[in-house]
Amino acid sequence: MAAQPGRTPLPQEWEQVEHELPPLRVAAEPVGVRLALRRAADGAWRGRLRFLDPGGRERETADIFCAPSESELWRSVRSLGEHNLRALYLSLAETG
Repeated sequence: MAAQPGRTPLPQEWEQVEHELPPLRVAAEPVGVRLALRRAADGAWRGRLRFLDPGGRERETADIFCAPSESELWRSVRSLGEHNLRALYLSLAETG
Protein backbone atom coordinates (compact mmCIF):
# COMPACT_ATOMS: atom_id res chain seq x y z
CA MET A 1 0.00 0.00 0.00
CA ALA A 2 1.47 3.36 -1.03
CA ALA A 3 1.91 6.01 1.63
CA GLN A 4 -0.05 9.21 1.27
CA PRO A 5 2.00 12.40 1.20
CA GLY A 6 1.91 14.37 4.46
CA ARG A 7 1.68 17.75 2.74
CA THR A 8 -1.25 19.32 1.06
CA PRO A 9 -0.50 21.19 -2.15
CA LEU A 10 -0.40 24.99 -2.06
CA PRO A 11 -3.49 26.67 -3.46
CA GLN A 12 -3.25 27.95 -6.98
CA GLU A 13 -2.76 31.66 -7.47
CA TRP A 14 -6.14 33.21 -8.18
CA GLU A 15 -6.86 35.45 -11.09
CA GLN A 16 -6.72 39.15 -10.28
CA VAL A 17 -10.04 40.94 -9.69
CA GLU A 18 -10.53 44.71 -9.89
CA HIS A 19 -12.89 46.74 -7.73
CA GLU A 20 -13.92 50.31 -8.48
CA LEU A 21 -13.34 52.71 -5.58
CA PRO A 22 -14.77 56.22 -5.24
CA PRO A 23 -12.88 58.67 -7.50
CA LEU A 24 -10.43 61.20 -6.11
CA ARG A 25 -10.62 64.91 -6.84
CA VAL A 26 -7.19 66.30 -7.70
CA ALA A 27 -7.02 69.92 -8.85
CA ALA A 28 -10.82 69.79 -9.37
CA GLU A 29 -10.43 66.86 -11.81
CA PRO A 30 -11.77 63.35 -11.12
CA VAL A 31 -9.19 60.56 -10.91
CA GLY A 32 -10.52 57.01 -11.15
CA VAL A 33 -9.31 54.56 -8.51
CA ARG A 34 -9.38 50.77 -8.69
CA LEU A 35 -8.16 48.11 -6.32
CA ALA A 36 -6.68 45.08 -8.07
CA LEU A 37 -6.53 42.14 -5.70
CA ARG A 38 -5.61 38.51 -5.91
CA ARG A 39 -4.86 35.56 -3.70
CA ALA A 40 -1.26 34.53 -4.16
CA ALA A 41 0.04 30.97 -4.23
CA ASP A 42 1.26 31.35 -0.63
CA GLY A 43 -2.34 31.96 0.48
CA ALA A 44 -1.91 35.68 1.22
CA TRP A 45 -4.15 38.30 -0.30
CA ARG A 46 -2.26 40.98 -2.23
CA GLY A 47 -3.50 44.22 -3.71
CA ARG A 48 -2.38 47.21 -5.73
CA LEU A 49 -4.01 50.48 -6.65
CA ARG A 50 -4.64 51.69 -10.18
CA PHE A 51 -5.33 55.33 -10.93
CA LEU A 52 -6.83 56.61 -14.19
CA ASP A 53 -6.12 60.32 -14.58
CA PRO A 54 -8.30 62.73 -16.60
CA GLY A 55 -5.94 62.47 -19.57
CA GLY A 56 -6.56 58.72 -19.79
CA ARG A 57 -3.16 57.68 -18.45
CA GLU A 58 -3.10 54.77 -16.02
CA ARG A 59 -0.70 54.72 -13.07
CA GLU A 60 -0.24 51.70 -10.81
CA THR A 61 1.40 50.95 -7.49
CA ALA A 62 3.23 47.76 -6.64
CA ASP A 63 1.47 45.22 -4.40
CA ILE A 64 1.33 47.58 -1.42
CA PHE A 65 -1.37 45.63 0.40
CA CYS A 66 -0.81 42.17 1.84
CA ALA A 67 -3.03 40.38 4.36
CA PRO A 68 -3.89 36.83 5.42
CA SER A 69 -7.56 37.32 4.49
CA GLU A 70 -9.55 39.34 1.99
CA SER A 71 -11.46 41.15 4.74
CA GLU A 72 -8.22 42.26 6.40
CA LEU A 73 -6.91 43.54 3.08
CA TRP A 74 -10.09 45.59 2.60
CA ARG A 75 -9.72 46.95 6.15
CA SER A 76 -6.24 48.20 5.21
CA VAL A 77 -7.54 49.82 2.04
CA ARG A 78 -10.37 51.59 3.86
CA SER A 79 -8.04 52.84 6.59
CA LEU A 80 -5.76 54.47 4.03
CA GLY A 81 -8.00 57.53 3.70
CA GLU A 82 -8.47 60.00 0.87
CA HIS A 83 -5.47 62.14 1.84
CA ASN A 84 -3.07 59.17 1.56
CA LEU A 85 -4.68 57.96 -1.68
CA ARG A 86 -4.16 61.43 -3.15
CA ALA A 87 -0.52 61.44 -1.97
CA LEU A 88 0.05 58.03 -3.61
CA TYR A 89 -1.45 59.25 -6.87
CA LEU A 90 0.60 62.45 -6.85
CA SER A 91 3.81 60.55 -6.14
CA LEU A 92 3.13 58.31 -9.16
CA ALA A 93 2.20 61.31 -11.34
CA GLU A 94 5.47 63.08 -10.47
CA THR A 95 7.62 60.07 -11.45
CA GLY A 96 5.93 59.26 -14.69
